[in-house]
Amino acid sequence: MSEQGKAPSESAIEQNVYKVFPNDLNSKYTVFGGLVMSLCDRTALIVAERHSGAPCVTAAVDSLNFVGPARAGDTLIIKAAVNRSWRSSMEIGVHVAAENSHTGESRHVVSAYLTFVALDDAGKPQAVPPVTPESTVEKRRFEEAGQRRQQRL
Repeated sequence: MSEQGKAPSESAIEQNVYKVFPNDLNSKYTVFGGLVMSLCDRTALIVAERHSGAPCVTAAVDSLNFVGPARAGDTLIIKAAVNRSWRSSMEIGVHVAAENSHTGESRHVVSAYLTFVALDDAGKPQAVPPVTPESTVEKRRFEEAGQRRQQRL
């Protein structure tokens, strides 16, 4: 493990896509929230495992905010990146947009913060690399993750 850490860009996912079909809808004809939650968790897991180089488990979902609906025919665009890491845990931020593939219009539909823990072969928490933010946005997310952790603890 590097003492300098890893930049969020090394493990980020910029475009995990999911096409919404009628079987993905709830009784109000918007995307079922549980489906979006699952997509957030799976995408964030990949980021956590890329960053840590180890199997990871979801330890907490700090927030998962639905800010707008997605509908049949939309394409969900899921972005995720590690915001900060501690000894064995990492906060992953997730952003979901609903895109109309015909017009290119994109709407923000979900923001989420999930905490993952890296596990060793015995299933015990293991150390993860520190996060080395590079851009202004990454530095802001790094600081905000620390504030959320203080509130959580």
